[in-house]
Amino acid sequence: MLDKDLVQRKIALIQDDLNHLTEYENLTIADINKDFVTQAVVERILERTIGRALDINQHIIAECGSGLETVKRYRDTFLRLVDLKIYSRPFAESIAKSTGLRNAIVHEYNNIDPDILHKSIGQAVKEFNEYSQYIMAFLDQRI
Repeated sequence: MLDKDLVQRKIALIQDDLNHLTEYENLTIADINKDFVTQAVVERILERTIGRALDINQHIIAECGSGLETVKRYRDTFLRLVDLKIYSRPFAESIAKSTGLRNAIVHEYNNIDPDILHKSIGQAVKEFNEYSQYIMAFLDQRI
């Protein structure tokens, strides 16, 4: 059974992190790159945001899917929500790319490209706010 409280709590945490992330939107690549703490904060907020969305995706797929969904990689969880008519394929394709950044941060695959990290701030704010709206609309339909 879909745990709406869990999903709503995770969405609230995502929104809180996105509010903090907006504080870094106007920084330049140089600003982020020269300050270790700023870079670490941005990376951690992005990691938490993406991770929470993955938790939501996996829960929705497990509880509302057919049980036949193929989910081999984290990016697939975003794609499977298209099958549940939560959002469009183009949106899924776009937001699913965030899992590559999450993997790079979590598994420390070399240094994160400062340009990618910088671009990810505004993109995450936009996409994960939109993601949150889609998920909340989905929950509203299930009441």
